[in-house]
Amino acid sequence: MKLLIIEDEKSLCDNIFNYFNEEGNICESCNSLTTAIDKLSAYKYDCILLDIGLPDGDGFGVLDYLRENNRNEAVLIISARNSLNDKILGLNTGADDYITKPFHLAELKARVVATYRRKTFNTNNKLIFNEITINLLGRTVSVNDTVIILTRKEYDILLYFIANKGKVISKNAIAEHMWGDEMDMHDNFDFIYTHIKNLRKKLLDAQCADYIKSIYGIGYKFIAE
Repeated sequence: MKLLIIEDEKSLCDNIFNYFNEEGNICESCNSLTTAIDKLSAYKYDCILLDIGLPDGDGFGVLDYLRENNRNEAVLIISARNSLNDKILGLNTGADDYITKPFHLAELKARVVATYRRKTFNTNNKLIFNEITINLLGRTVSVNDTVIILTRKEYDILLYFIANKGKVISKNAIAEHMWGDEMDMHDNFDFIYTHIKNLRKKLLDAQCADYIKSIYGIGYKFIAE
């Protein structure tokens, strides 16, 4: 997943960032409403961890921005505010879940995974697309009951393709989603081609249909059949 952590308490922000980053997620962080809006205007994310008590404004402004711009990121509010009114306001404004401080990082992870799963796939722990089955908790992939071994990036790309099946996805969008700010260090998108080529070969070797199509000059499309 690609996560945006909006939290002005540095130690907590660092702990969340490191915890999810070590789990293989792409993490970005900011500590104010202004920088959060700047990041959201430039990038898209899978899930946003939102502290509503920010130094330059109310975090509910992030929810307003997402709603006004028809954005579909999953949002989990993390806040020291434990009042019922704040919880109701957050959920009614567009948040998908609400957790109060202090909390265990393991619980936060479980809520993030559940929220993202509900928001994106409307399913349980398994995502099934024709002969492909993805175990979202175990991060395993099988084709017709045969497990295939994917790298972390190959797994994330496959999940991204299936979530956007039938859509033409630009190389820039794939790079932004998979690598976040790190994509600025690359001069071209050859590294994307390599990951997708390897993913496609592993799927085909497992007798999977050829769903990944290259769209000349643009990017790729995962055929929805």
